[in-house]
Amino acid sequence: MPFADLGLSDELLQAVTDAGYSEPTPIQAAAIPSVLMMRDLIGIAQTGTGKTAAFVLPMIDILAHGRSRARMPRSLILEPTRELAAQVAENFEKYGAGHKLSMALLIGGVSMGDQIKALEKGVDVLIATPGRLMDLFQRGNILLTGCSMLVIDEADRMLDMGFIPDIEEICTKLPKQRQTLLFSATMPPPIKKLADKFLDNPKTIEVARPASTNINITQWVVPVPAQSFEKRKRLRQLLGQDEVRTAIIFCNRKTTVRELNKSLKQHGFRSGEIHGDMEQPQRLAELDLFKRGDINILVASDVAARGLDIKGVSHVFNFDAPWHPDDYVHRIGRTGRGGATGVAFTFVAPDDAENIENIEKLTGQSIARLELPAVEEEPRRGRRDRPRRASSDEAVADAAEPVAPRRERSAPREQAPRDRAPREQALQERAPREQDRPVRSRRDDRSYARDRDDGPDIGWNGPIPAFLHATIPL
Repeated sequence: MPFADLGLSDELLQAVTDAGYSEPTPIQAAAIPSVLMMRDLIGIAQTGTGKTAAFVLPMIDILAHGRSRARMPRSLILEPTRELAAQVAENFEKYGAGHKLSMALLIGGVSMGDQIKALEKGVDVLIATPGRLMDLFQRGNILLTGCSMLVIDEADRMLDMGFIPDIEEICTKLPKQRQTLLFSATMPPPIKKLADKFLDNPKTIEVARPASTNINITQWVVPVPAQSFEKRKRLRQLLGQDEVRTAIIFCNRKTTVRELNKSLKQHGFRSGEIHGDMEQPQRLAELDLFKRGDINILVASDVAARGLDIKGVSHVFNFDAPWHPDDYVHRIGRTGRGGATGVAFTFVAPDDAENIENIEKLTGQSIARLELPAVEEEPRRGRRDRPRRASSDEAVADAAEPVAPRRERSAPREQAPRDRAPREQALQERAPREQDRPVRSRRDDRSYARDRDDGPDIGWNGPIPAFLHATIPL
């Protein structure tokens, strides 16, 4: 079925063709006609199936007729993360090139003043994260009474992030007579309850079984030791394969993201990182580097697990097995997008067995195991391998030691038993002279030990026996 059969306008069909698409995906073919008919909709589809365009395209045609008013957006799209919101905004700019629609992006980490100015001019499309939207609403900068269309995207992710109470409050501020679209990869009971409460006789579209994974993705479980350095060795082994062109590596903790990225760079990989502690401009800059190919490896926390549509990601690595089974579906969905194939590796330490069992139970499939051969790498010199800094006493001893080859020093020591009698005689001769020496302080002794090879010795006019070359204790 071509896009022309879905009822879209000629301007929009041209924009779709210019973007390089000729046929809709299953979720697009099923959802677009219903949205154009102003039906409420529940779309259940895994990531990478093109569900963003399934609501963006018909929204553009619907909003083409009408006029925006100050501080009263005509439509609202809620996204769980800043990256998802920014990506939806890019879709509107791409497909809405032939329409004169205004848009505002409300996300954290950027200037609130610019967002307020955009709202005051009036917008047709408002794309927002729940937190920033509620903040501006409570400040009186937004009125939602003129919003006739609501999209709740990635609803299960909203649930995981604790946004459901905010969404319920936002829904109460909207007109009761509106069109509501809800999209989710899974349909847990809280999301079903939300849909029953705020959607009116919705049409349900399901293009894949809930929690199913993309059949175009080859999945592997890789048993690894619990030690992080061993996991990094296995990761470098897999990243070194020729078929790994671009990859996203997921970690459970932000600290692991930073440490792993640093390690990869030290081993010569072109990698970057993205996690929740980074400011929004930094995160967008890293994503741009990855999209342009300046870096081909992106180490990420789950902030990047959902909705990021980056073409050509050949591999996904779960450096840490995800704690929640749903996160597995979304993580590996970064590859194998748009009909392409992909590969996903999940590292499993001994303590991760239960996590994998839950993933296999949720997806209804068993993941094949891949045993990697042992890796022998040239050990890098770490902190323990660096030369130990000498103590103050050792430094004095080093200064006092004659600067001569070791073999030249060892010769007198080998003759120590034969020369014992002359040395004892030398000590007896030295003893009276020690009584005549002035009392020396510790500082004087230190100077004496350091300088005794460079100047006259006090209290001894002959050569110093070899066995006396030792540090004077302080």
